[in-house]
Formats: sequence, structure tokens, C-alpha cells
Amino acid sequence: MTYARDAEPPFYHGTRADLQPGDLLAPGFASNFQAQKLSWIYFTATLDAAIWGCELARGAGRERIYIVEPTGAFEDDPNLTDKKFPGNITCSYRSRDPLRIVGEVAEWEGHPPERLQEMKDMLARRAATGDMGIID
Repeated sequence: MTYARDAEPPFYHGTRADLQPGDLLAPGFASNFQAQKLSWIYFTATLDAAIWGCELARGAGRERIYIVEPTGAFEDDPNLTDKKFPGNITCSYRSRDPLRIVGEVAEWEGHPPERLQEMKDMLARRAATGDMGIID
């Protein structure tokens, strides 16, 4: 595995988990979007993608966006790169090594409620047809 080309910090991870600086986010847990345990941990260099991550995350905790640093090699996320978007315009990455939390984004603006509902409806339709299809 090599480092993703042109990837530059800061990096973000959106979730509902209550964590502190120094904590590690590691692979091997369920996805934000489904119960499938993943062998990768996902992160992004865009605040918008991290906002989607926390807004769509399962669970009842508060939506959070953490500033993270990879502890090892990472690559472009094939679930988005060239599959849904040409190149890697979402600056989405994944790693088999943990991400260290270095901070939290205190202020950010979520997506409009109607846009968020559209995305949740689309994910529900995909789940109903078994088409969640995360490339793990």
C-alpha cells in the first residue's frame, strides 16, 4: 500500500463517537452507514465529506467532526474514487492503520434538512435492495 497522491492535511473523520485528542480510530468496526465491519478506516480532506459522514452516521450520539492524522499508509477510497466521481474530488481516503485524533472542528454548518433527507432516503433504498456495496 502506498500513500495517496496529492493528499494533504488537514484530514477529517465525521462520526457520532465521543472521542478525545490522542484517541485512535481503528479499522474493524461497523461502518457509519451499515452494520458491516470494515477492515479499513475512512477519512477525508474536505469538510463537506466529513459533514456527510457525521450526519449519516448511525447512532444517537452528537454529530462530530474530528481532525485526524493517519498513523500509516493510506490510499484513495475506491468507493468514491473513479466509481462515483472522476478522480478523487471528495479527497476521500482509507487506511488499515489507525487515525489519531488531534482535534475537533467546533463550528460547521450541516446540509439543508431536505438534502439530508434525500441522502438518507437514497441510502435506505440501497439498503433495501442490498446495494450498499462498500468495497472492503
